[in-house]
Amino acid sequence: MPEPTSRRARLDTPRETRRQLVRRPAVDHDLFGRFAEQFARFMGTATFLLYMTAFVVFWVVWNFAAPDSLRFDDYPFIFLTLMLSLQASYAAPLILLAQNRQEARDRVIAEQDRQADARAHADMEFLAREVASLRMAVGEVATRDYLRSELRSLLSDLEERSATIDRSEAGDDG
Repeated sequence: MPEPTSRRARLDTPRETRRQLVRRPAVDHDLFGRFAEQFARFMGTATFLLYMTAFVVFWVVWNFAAPDSLRFDDYPFIFLTLMLSLQASYAAPLILLAQNRQEARDRVIAEQDRQADARAHADMEFLAREVASLRMAVGEVATRDYLRSELRSLLSDLEERSATIDRSEAGDDG
C-alpha cells in the first residue's frame, strides 16, 4: 500500500493562506511612478546641476569661512559626502523606475506599431490581389482595336457576300 503524501506536496490541495500580522500601507504605484519620472527628468536638466553645484559650493564655503561655532562639517566634509551618497542612493532607483516605465510604454507602442504594420501588409496584399484580378478581367474585355478589327472583318465578309450575290443575280438575269 503506497504511503500517503504530505498535505503540502499534493498539487490538488490549495495552500493555506497566511495571515499578515502587519498591514502594508497602500501605495499608489502609478502616482509614485509619475513622481519618479518627474524626478528623473528634473535630474537630467542643467537647472538641477546648477542647484547641486550651488549647494555644494555654499556648503564648502560656509564650512571654511564661517566662525568655528557655526561650522557643522569640517574640512574632509564627511557629512557632505554622506548627504551626496544618500541623494545618489535614492536617485538611482528612482531613475531605474522611470526607465522601466518608459520601457513598458515603448513596448506597448512597439506592439501597436507591429499590429499597424501587419494590418498595412494585409491591406497591401489584398490590393495586390485586387489589381491582379482587375488585370485578368481587363484581359478578357474586348478592346476598341479588337472590336474595330472584328467589325472590319465582318464588313469585308458582308462586302464579299454582297459582291457574290450581285454576280449571281447578274448571271441569273442574263
